[in-house]
Amino acid sequence: MLKLVLIGGGSFSWGPTFLRDIFTTPELSGSTIVLEDINPANLDLVHRLGQKMLADFHLDFQLEKTTSLNDGLRDADIVVLSITTGGLEVMRRDIEIPAKYGIRQSVGDTVGPGGLARALRNIPVVTAIAHQVDEICPQALFLNYTNPMSVLTRLIAMQRSVPDRTVGLCHELHGVRKKLADHFKVDAGQLEMKVAGINHLIWITALCAAGRDLWPDLQKLAADVLSGAVEMDAGDITPFADHFKLKCRLLQLYGALPAAGDRHVAEFFPNFLTEGTNRGENYGIALTSVDFREGLAMFEKTMIEASLSGSMPLEDFMKENSGEAAAPIAAALATGGQYTGIMNLPNAGQITNLPGNAIVETFGTIDASSAHALPFGTLPPGVQTILERHIRNQEMTVTAALRGDRSLALQALLNDPLCSRLDVDTTATMLNELLEAEKGLLPQFRTE
Repeated sequence: MLKLVLIGGGSFSWGPTFLRDIFTTPELSGSTIVLEDINPANLDLVHRLGQKMLADFHLDFQLEKTTSLNDGLRDADIVVLSITTGGLEVMRRDIEIPAKYGIRQSVGDTVGPGGLARALRNIPVVTAIAHQVDEICPQALFLNYTNPMSVLTRLIAMQRSVPDRTVGLCHELHGVRKKLADHFKVDAGQLEMKVAGINHLIWITALCAAGRDLWPDLQKLAADVLSGAVEMDAGDITPFADHFKLKCRLLQLYGALPAAGDRHVAEFFPNFLTEGTNRGENYGIALTSVDFREGLAMFEKTMIEASLSGSMPLEDFMKENSGEAAAPIAAALATGGQYTGIMNLPNAGQITNLPGNAIVETFGTIDASSAHALPFGTLPPGVQTILERHIRNQEMTVTAALRGDRSLALQALLNDPLCSRLDVDTTATMLNELLEAEKGLLPQFRTE
């Protein structure tokens, strides 16, 4: 059986989710799961929950915990990374400092000033983790869930001697696929699509179900959503609601449909989080505040504590499945099978008109040998232009973080669409404020 190491296993969200998905996958019975985290209190809480799952449901797994990554990685077959360097306290600065300069971010973890700051402080930590994996368990399959996904997956692959055993995973496509399937009244598994791009900005260019071309229906859906005749996620007032309005407008503009939540998609463009759109409200986008995130984390902690006390039975939770790819991928490796799904991999020609080695998101397969991208072809010229700009920024961000190059970090911000409304000096001032606010987590940058 396998040994799976969950780095960031003390997360109140990812920890229980990964454990439940793994524990309810029969092919993985008998495996060893190691929870690793630098926060002993959170780690202990999630570990206790995992032990209760094993005891209550008579499951055959070995569950361990450790604050020593070196110890946890020994003989690992799969490494899963889900961390946030600095936590929500630091993310608050990613959101609030740019807001002072008029830049409102709907998420703040992928692009924009928040995405850059998150990348710069994650890169030293993730570089060290990648080196440890390469030294202790070089053949392990490395599954990255940490944002900014494209930047960090690129970084990890660069550090490893076997880069084709590094995969970035994201669930945004699954949410869009389910909403489309529900609207067209088909099973999600029946939807066949061509999809490609970069993380949080992948594009559907063809859509079929049971041999029927759904593209005309998709174009009609776009018109109906924008006219108000159809409401997606009606009644959902949380920041996670996806009302499809932005996606549908982009379909009309570019002839392809973005396949991520509108809140993520909006940040890749200069046009949609402006005063003219009421900071995205005209498209049904709500800004995700750090206060909301802190409240969600507190709720998740309360649910764990209630489960441990017995006041909240685990039966319903254990019947669910997140749809995340980690457990099915592990099951394929355990049985000698193959997993097929959406994944982030270096571009080895699967998208013919995007730069080679850039991290792109397409369908691919994973088996015992490695991860293999499936060919997509060529993206529409307008989409290609948008993605190339962000790919160049990702490359600059990785280099700036590794070198501690403040000038290159500024160039990345100047090239970012959300910062396009600021002049050069104001952008530099904002960057300096971000770097100063987070200097304890940015050892590679000297203060000026």
